[in-house]
Amino acid sequence: MSEPSVWLFPLGGLGEFGMNMLALRCGDTMIVIDAGMAFPEAELLGVDIVIPDVTFLRENQSLLKAIVLTHGHEDHIGALPYLVADLKVPVYASEFTLALVRHGLEERGLSESVQLKEIRPKERFQIGPFDIEPIQVTHSIIDALALAITTPVGVLLHTGDFKIDPTPPDSHHFDLHTFAEYGRRGVTALLSDSTNVERPGFTPSEQAVRRRLEDIFARSPGKILIACFASSLHRIQLVIDLAQQFGRKLAIVGRSMVNTVEIGQSLSRLQIADGALLRPQDLRATNASEVAVLLTGSQGEPMAALSRAAVANHRFVDLLPADTVVLSARIIPGNEKPIGRMINHILKRGAAVQYDDGASPPVHVSGHASQEELKLILSLVRPQYFIPIHGEYRQLIRHAQLAEQMHCVSRQVILMESGQALEITSEGAFRREPITAGRVFVDSGSLEEIEEVVIRDRQHLSADGIVVPIIAIDKHTGQVEGTPEIVARGFLPPDASDGLLAMARDVVLRTIAQSSLEEKTDWGVIKEKIRVDLRRYLAKETAKRPLVLPVILEI
Repeated sequence: MSEPSVWLFPLGGLGEFGMNMLALRCGDTMIVIDAGMAFPEAELLGVDIVIPDVTFLRENQSLLKAIVLTHGHEDHIGALPYLVADLKVPVYASEFTLALVRHGLEERGLSESVQLKEIRPKERFQIGPFDIEPIQVTHSIIDALALAITTPVGVLLHTGDFKIDPTPPDSHHFDLHTFAEYGRRGVTALLSDSTNVERPGFTPSEQAVRRRLEDIFARSPGKILIACFASSLHRIQLVIDLAQQFGRKLAIVGRSMVNTVEIGQSLSRLQIADGALLRPQDLRATNASEVAVLLTGSQGEPMAALSRAAVANHRFVDLLPADTVVLSARIIPGNEKPIGRMINHILKRGAAVQYDDGASPPVHVSGHASQEELKLILSLVRPQYFIPIHGEYRQLIRHAQLAEQMHCVSRQVILMESGQALEITSEGAFRREPITAGRVFVDSGSLEEIEEVVIRDRQHLSADGIVVPIIAIDKHTGQVEGTPEIVARGFLPPDASDGLLAMARDVVLRTIAQSSLEEKTDWGVIKEKIRVDLRRYLAKETAKRPLVLPVILEI
């Protein structure tokens, strides 16, 4: 590394939604921007969350100096509890983001092992050769930041997630002036959020939701139940204000919602009048027309408060025909079916449902920039290199095309995906050897990784079931005692499998009879022979390949 250079290593979030994580290296210093998680696809049976593979960071741990967070959404901070115990580096973030991180670490008993450092817009800080200025942006969560990172090869401008909201509820405006100032001075590389690049126009302001919710509060005769993301403090404050405006007491239901409200109050970022709240246990004793409920479950999560209320299984919240349920959140791709099922259950209870149906005014607005806002950032910054981030490949390539159509990138538009490497020097930007990257499956209850082989076994079981032959063998003589039992689950219906399993017993007995005494008294060998022969027989007879797990009982 004879001349100054900066290396970019995306570990997640490029070519996929979620798991946002980017490593930057300059000389002997490496920093990481964001450490996000993703929710598993349906085929990842039993997996709770998915996080980036950080083998590369562990291999270069001596270089790693910090993790810097742009904001507090789970797709940017959710992997932290699974990484910080190993990586042992300080975490830099804004006030609200740090509060969410601290709560997540405390839940897992990790708060003492991590140094948390608060950062604020316009207050620069230094990590080795990286001089970092946080820039205030607007998003669907408060305290979101972009990062202007000055390096020996120029400024890297990382937008984080953003939209340009002209009327943010807390009056903390998007700092367009600072973006323009960096553009005037010169930006080497712009890395910009691509999530909503396929949407034309501008993303509506958060204030656009007020009119629809006001109408719902004015017209609804029964309870009003509003489900939104627990991190959406602006939306929570709006519901608090509307409940007070229309003379309703507000109940907060759901663990994550209660936690966020408590955090918001402790930071003075939520304003709740005395006497405005109602205990959830008092809901049934209060006139339905005088209450509103803010609760979790906007994505149809089976154990969330709204999902349980929808099937009359919540101890405090019930749904009646005069009630109105509002899903004030976007449908995360992959959650369409559980949300649809939940809406069906709500409608069966006679309640009305309002959700993001494209109507105007909307019941929910996105937190991500649409095409015109993305164009504005490109035209203000006018970088030498442009790298689309945060999105599936179709979003990344659409954002790249948008930049090329505008002719505002002076040197090169660069498409990257997770696991690729890029080196930027004064001479140019060069692709380098890819690094180890990928996905790690986690059981969040135990914080343990789930190996690929376990996922394959679960998929195998879900597709073809399991067959368990149980054989009692005399350890000394190798003789089979009694008739082998064969238990099958998820393989064939009982009435269709009786004859087949009887023949399968003959296969097992034949395999044992054709084995030597040495094989029959070596449990490992005889189990494998039974497994192979029985699996071959079942595949031939049924075209299915169930998981065969022989059990030997020693007599």
